[in-house]
Amino acid sequence: MARPWHCTREDVMARGDIKLTARMATQVDDAIEAATRDVEKRLHRILYPRLETHRFDWPGEQSGRTWRLWLDQHEVISVTTLTSGGLVIPSTDFFLYPDSGPPYNRIEIDLASNAAFGGGSTHQRDVEVLGLHGYNDDSKSASALAAAVSTTTATTVDVTNAAAVGVGDLIKLGSERMIVTGRAMVDTTINAAGSLTANLGNQTLPVSDGSAFNVGEILLLDAERVRVDDIAGNTLFVTRQWDGTVLAAHNTGIDIYAARRLTVERGAVGTTAATHLSGASITRWPAPGPVKRLTIAEAQTTLAQESTAWARVIGQGEAAREAWARSLNDARNECYENYGRKARIRAVAR
Repeated sequence: MARPWHCTREDVMARGDIKLTARMATQVDDAIEAATRDVEKRLHRILYPRLETHRFDWPGEQSGRTWRLWLDQHEVISVTTLTSGGLVIPSTDFFLYPDSGPPYNRIEIDLASNAAFGGGSTHQRDVEVLGLHGYNDDSKSASALAAAVSTTTATTVDVTNAAAVGVGDLIKLGSERMIVTGRAMVDTTINAAGSLTANLGNQTLPVSDGSAFNVGEILLLDAERVRVDDIAGNTLFVTRQWDGTVLAAHNTGIDIYAARRLTVERGAVGTTAATHLSGASITRWPAPGPVKRLTIAEAQTTLAQESTAWARVIGQGEAAREAWARSLNDARNECYENYGRKARIRAVAR
């Protein structure tokens, strides 16, 4: 099962000026996957939201207070159902802490209520917490559906803005979350209203409807890719021969394609696949800025090391170190200080 990344394939390729080929896409994807999991390990937490159930012994080694349950690495954004000893504890009978959360790292029984932890036949897995686990449930607009998703088994969705979402993103439609695992070109149904010569300076592309395009989108004209840098009415201002494609002339009336078809993993991170109407809003979960920046840096470092057979070091033997160690370690430290889950000292009942 795929897991979301802290940055997208497009983020890394754009910053490294990497040309899009099948071989490079796979190499970049591998580097981002490794970087994301490494950052999670450094931070001692999984940041993206996921609907899960976690079970806790009660009493356990962590139980310093009979009314307090420490969640440790299973911190929550919200609690759907809290159960102890097979009985549901109403949401009015417990509190989530800290007050500044989410993420919430502990649950406390309201001492003014009759609720309590415990009561099961054994202490094992006495408490169950079903909820949205993770660091936050922030969201950003990520386009809209260009066509309905009429089945729960569909593995592709078409969007209206290819620049708003990338490979590795965790997106949300209604209550369903999906992970973007790939993308492909699709006919925008808008045609060129003028021609283009095979000249890098010819950067204005007239179209029949400029409102159908978005700044930042990559378009396919015959076999040449172009990037949309600006839009004025029905004229697109583009950068030619994008992604290392060959500069060519294009005739009036040609079809224009955009990478608006997303391959997705349905019902991701604990959600359930559903149907969705055309025009439905799409949001995406954004990793915190320093986390995204560190993930990109780690992925870039991996790609640079791979290109030199892992010889990109300074010094020899035990003194050997990465050429970028200082700036990369600064990014690692900043990320941990801001988003790392710090250790705590447990009070143990004896």
